[in-house]
Amino acid sequence: MEYLQLGRISLIISFLLIIIGFWGILSQKNIIKIIVSFTILDTGINVLIVSLGYLKGRTAPIIDASVSQGPNHNVLNAIVDPVPQALVLTAIVIGFGVTALLLAYAMKLFKAKRTLEINQFNDLKW
Repeated sequence: MEYLQLGRISLIISFLLIIIGFWGILSQKNIIKIIVSFTILDTGINVLIVSLGYLKGRTAPIIDASVSQGPNHNVLNAIVDPVPQALVLTAIVIGFGVTALLLAYAMKLFKAKRTLEINQFNDLKW
């Protein structure tokens, strides 16, 4: 019962973060606010992947004394699948790099136009 509560809470929080991130990306006019919204969206997706990858009654994918290795014991039934965790770690690093690149672009745009409002950038509009 406790797992179901935690699972529902993490899923609700992840969907809220995804919705808030999409709303911020689509509704904000300031580039910094859009970048922050992208980061919130990225965090929501990471929480969603981690919460979907958890299985009740299993331990972290580290083979040590807490995971018995008897002849009749299947280690794969005692640990959680490490692939979602590895994907999220990779996504965190990639998200950090993308955020840094977006902030660098925002700095260049501010130096060029002295504003971060999207409506002021109409150089490439028809």
